[in-house]
Formats: sequence, C-alpha cells, structure tokens
Amino acid sequence: MSGQIVTETVSEKEADTRLDRWVKRRVQVSQGQIEKMLRTGQIRVDGSRAKANTRLQAGQQVRLPILDTESSRPAQKKADRVSQEDREFIRSLILYEDDEMIAINKPAGIAVQGGSGQGRHIDGMLAALGDGEHRPVLVHRLDKDTSGVLLLAKYPKAAAQLSEKFRSRDMSKVYWAVTVGVPNPPFGQIRCWMVKGIEDENEEGGYRIINPKARGRRDADRERMFRSAQGVEGARHSITDYAVVSTAGQKAAWVAMKPETGRMHQLRFHMLEMQTSILGDFKYQCRREVPQGLAPGLHLHARALIIPRQNAKPIKIVAPLPPHIKQTFEALGFLEQEAGKDPLAPFV
Repeated sequence: MSGQIVTETVSEKEADTRLDRWVKRRVQVSQGQIEKMLRTGQIRVDGSRAKANTRLQAGQQVRLPILDTESSRPAQKKADRVSQEDREFIRSLILYEDDEMIAINKPAGIAVQGGSGQGRHIDGMLAALGDGEHRPVLVHRLDKDTSGVLLLAKYPKAAAQLSEKFRSRDMSKVYWAVTVGVPNPPFGQIRCWMVKGIEDENEEGGYRIINPKARGRRDADRERMFRSAQGVEGARHSITDYAVVSTAGQKAAWVAMKPETGRMHQLRFHMLEMQTSILGDFKYQCRREVPQGLAPGLHLHARALIIPRQNAKPIKIVAPLPPHIKQTFEALGFLEQEAGKDPLAPFV
C-alpha cells in the first residue's frame, strides 16, 4: 500500500450498490481485506466510517487507499475473458435490449451459473454484453434444463430495481410446460409449503433437511424440494397459478403457469403435486405412464416476462419455443395460437 488515498464519487448507475461490491469493482482485494480497511477507517463514505453492507447513494464520496500496483490494477478477470465463439453465441440469444436491461432466450442444457462440473455457462459470457464500464448481472435464475426468457441488468442500480420487481407480484412470469397426464381441475392455484432437502431413506419421511452452511458439493445432485408444513425450519410458502391450454387425450397436456413466488424447482414440484409431472423431469416424476416417441429433455419453458413501467405500457418479452418442445407440440397436435396473443390470456 502506498499510503496515498483517492476519493471517488458514486455514479447514478451504481446507486444502491453494497459498499464491498463497489470496492471490488475497483481494486483486487478479498472480502477480508475490505473488512479490515473498514475497521481501520481506511475506507470511508462521506468522511465517515461505514460497513461492508452499506448501500451507496448517487453523489456520495468514497475514500479508498491506493494499493500497490499489482493489487490495484483492475486487470480483466479470467471470468470476463470471453471467446469469439461465445461472444457471437450470447449475442445471438438477445430477445430485447434497452438502456437498463437485456433479455436473452436461454437454451435448454446450458447452466446459468458455474459450479462443480458445469463448464460453459451463461454467467461466464456476460462480459461480452458489457459497455466497458459495467458487466451485466443476472436478475434471476433458470434451471439448467429449463429454456426461455432470462433477464440481465446492465448496471448495479438497474439490477437492484429489476430484482425488486422480480420478487414482487408486479412483474408477471409465464411458463409453458408439457405434462404427463392432465391436471385436474384444468385451472386453478397451487399453494403449499416446501422445504429443500436430500433424499435419505434412513430418515423418517424419506428426506433430510439441508443445512446450507454444512451442505456438501456431492449432495447437489440429490437436492430437491419436499412437501412441508408451516413452522418447519427452512420451509417456504409457494404459490402458482396454472391453466391447461390444450390436451392430447388424457396422456399429456400443455399447461401455462404463472408463479407468484420464486422457490427452487417450484413449478416442477407443483406439477408433481398435481400427479402430472413435467415431461422429461426425472427428479420430480409421477407414477403415470410416460407417452412414448416424444422428444427427450425437460419440457419447461420460460415463455414470457411482462415488466411494468411508470407512465408507459408494460414491456412484454416472449421467447420462442426450443426445438425439443416445438417437436413435441407438433407430435401432440398443439398449436401455439391456442394460447392467444397475450401471454396472460390463459389466466383470464
């Protein structure tokens, strides 16, 4: 450390960013180093001491120590180096873009974020969509085998605002699925308590609740949601509106779903609760006979996002069907126009 200091002004685009994240975008330091510099007063906000989780506001002055050349250089992270092939790939997925956000059509089979054994993933390509100052960030997640609309924020303030809208019921999310069997009744709302656990035949009820702090990597493939009750540790309430759009006799159905909450595997679990699991879902599989001769893969697609705006019409982003679901639609005689032009039509 040189002993010198520098003061930077928080920009409008970085308003509502946590202080520790704001610092990490400027200097290569660990969380522990940031905590130490905050405790010793080397990092200050408007001349006062602050905490790592302090939310910055536009116009505030942040005092930073100038570190040695190696640690202060904002060198391009390995995760931000994107091949030309991946640059072209991620840009080909863009469905919508404005000053605040980008929406892409995530293909089935590619993970949103990296992890043990994941390899290529969407998050690793996002630097290719940046403006040189800010790297787009994920607003939400989709399972690896789920396709459809994935929303990205272009800068920190937009990320905070869009994340809040996504968590609220103001933003509508519409998913399409092909189910094994036909839900009965054909439309309604599913409400239940869910808890994350791992399958364990030695435990009563067939599962063991996961302690996130003690979770091991090798348990990841065994993680799933189980029916629970209010008051159980880790239990979360979940709500999904659903409507059957079309059927192929009693062997399969095309179901539109509108989640009101955003729990892990919520839609997949809720369809299992109806005893009509999603076609191609081997984690949440009902006992019904699976139709043969249909395309392989999970038949769950994030069809649309309807994003509210002040003093303007909502933004409607619609993702075309992926090849495997389109093939199944053709095989079962489902016609996309049956759902209507408005993504919310099945729920009216």
